[in-house]
Amino acid sequence: MRIALLGGGSWGTALAIHAARLHQDVVLWVRKDETAERLNRERENARYLPGIPFPETLSITADPGAIDDADLILIAVPSGAFRETLRWMQPRLCEGQTVAWATKGLETSSGAWLHEIAEEELGTDFPPALVSGPSFAAEVARGQPTALTAASQSGRSLDQLTGALHGEALRIYRNPDVIGVELGGALKNVLAVATGIADGAGYGANARAALMTRGLAEMQRLGEAVGAQPGTLTGLSGLGDLILTCTDDQSRNRRLGRLLGQGYDLETARARIGQSVEGVETARQISARARALSVDMPICAEVHAVLYQGRPVREAARRLLERDPTHENPAG
Repeated sequence: MRIALLGGGSWGTALAIHAARLHQDVVLWVRKDETAERLNRERENARYLPGIPFPETLSITADPGAIDDADLILIAVPSGAFRETLRWMQPRLCEGQTVAWATKGLETSSGAWLHEIAEEELGTDFPPALVSGPSFAAEVARGQPTALTAASQSGRSLDQLTGALHGEALRIYRNPDVIGVELGGALKNVLAVATGIADGAGYGANARAALMTRGLAEMQRLGEAVGAQPGTLTGLSGLGDLILTCTDDQSRNRRLGRLLGQGYDLETARARIGQSVEGVETARQISARARALSVDMPICAEVHAVLYQGRPVREAARRLLERDPTHENPAG
């Protein structure tokens, strides 16, 4: 199997390292020639994953031809670059190739789900397929145990993803619920910002647990509105990823929230993180979708207000606490 990974950030590099431990023909595509030259020379991604050497079977290139004879093309670029990546790929794609992604989030400009973008740009010849779940790039790159969900309604795409990634320390579970897996991977970033804000403000473990639990309820309400399967949202790509990103400071979204809770403004917090923080843009898009679908998502709404309306953290907390009492389970 020939595998092409697109994206030289931490996640794309980590997946390429893992795949190259399992397969003899793996290429990591990056945008710039100088980046490819540096990675090939140093044999590690010192910017994102310092100290983790590349397997000998991993090659790095900036040549778009890297995808031409790949059996599986796995995209791991930021969500804002997802459509652009598909557009340059599309003329080079051939029948029989599988296109999948490990990107999380929604499109910045339109708020579209990534599977919607894939369908618009690639048509029906390449069924939507993705991999998601609780995973920090450095742990995957170091070969620490991890479990992820591969989602597609195409059995062939699931076979390709499983064949490429399942092995050694990484276990793959299969799921046909593309929208549910996408939703969990996107929304958990917003909720990680929320729990980070609470921890940065010193609100304590009780508040963190409440935000995670009620955040899951918001995920489930939005999931019901868009047709996700309930079991998906309590699986690896929903609850699993939520737990991970809300409780560990390897999460950039959580770290950004902590800085906001400590009083830093958004621009300064983003600069201190120094990498893409998907939850910032996702908060805007998720809030817009919730309003359009009349889905009650108060935690996400307050995160949006803190990020984009300048609402003080303590006011956002007060607004959540002063909401009218309600049933924990509205069906009850």
